[in-house]
Amino acid sequence: MSFIDSLKEAARNDRKKIVLPESMDQRTYEAAVKIVKEGIADIVIIGTPEEIEKNGAGYDLTGISFVDPFNDPNKQKYIDKFVELRAKKGVTAEMAQEQMEKDYMYYACLMCKCGDADGVVSGACHSTGNTIRPALQLLKTRPGIHSVSGFFLMEVPDCTLGENGLFVFADCAVNPQIDAEKMAEIAAVSAESFRSFVGAEPKVALLSFSTMGSAKSDDVTKVQEAVRIAKERYPEIALDGELQLDAALVESVGALKAPGSPVAGKANTLVFPSLEAGNIGYKLVQRLAKANAYGPVLQGLSMPVNDLSRGCYADDIVGVVAMTAVQAQAMAK
Repeated sequence: MSFIDSLKEAARNDRKKIVLPESMDQRTYEAAVKIVKEGIADIVIIGTPEEIEKNGAGYDLTGISFVDPFNDPNKQKYIDKFVELRAKKGVTAEMAQEQMEKDYMYYACLMCKCGDADGVVSGACHSTGNTIRPALQLLKTRPGIHSVSGFFLMEVPDCTLGENGLFVFADCAVNPQIDAEKMAEIAAVSAESFRSFVGAEPKVALLSFSTMGSAKSDDVTKVQEAVRIAKERYPEIALDGELQLDAALVESVGALKAPGSPVAGKANTLVFPSLEAGNIGYKLVQRLAKANAYGPVLQGLSMPVNDLSRGCYADDIVGVVAMTAVQAQAMAK
């Protein structure tokens, strides 16, 4: 069974309600039909009857729920919640209604905030910012977490490294600038993500071009400080650094460059020192090793909200919905 098939099976075992706010995109309907047919999640599409008729034409939409943002009986509840959450920013009921009707992502997040849905998947025809901004404003980060980050679950074929070829790579999607505090926090939430999705114990490597002081620079110092913070705050997590990639993954190299490390040569969760490095890293593995790259999956929010590539296929949406459902299961525990 492939990784994504195992995720779908996990999602079926405790079905969650996932909102797709992009009713203006035909891929939404193609994916929703597959999701419902496979029993992966209960699906809600936000859109007007006109949008649904136009863009969902030709699809059997049986079993899919729809919410009209202009005529939803729950709308006033969501407006009131929006005002409650953003009153200090000067948001009035009129402003809330206008924003919800103009940008369905706000409507989707309010459905989650009010307990009427378990997660959101968006981004097929909107930017990452359009997905993350409403989530940060309305759902906010989890208690004790200060920022959102993004990871890819990498499935490398015919690979014995990591967890038999499974890895979490972070942050590859969200934060252009990462300081030591943020890197330490990303290490912690990435460990949780690995455990939730893979079902195995994370071994977290904080990566650098240096291993245990082999090079000197401000960039190396940042990673060393992140390791110090992470070990102090999250002593239950197996993590180490700073480690070069080969020292993190290859047992013989890890034993040579970082003897005694609990992670060197055995890492399955890789925390990159910058968004640039992370984004390049996952794409190299995806293209050269023909790996499956599932994501980006957002982590750190109080409820699961996930982004899509604007070049995604309907099957990509199906996979991200399955991951979002599994995240919702983990958050409910």
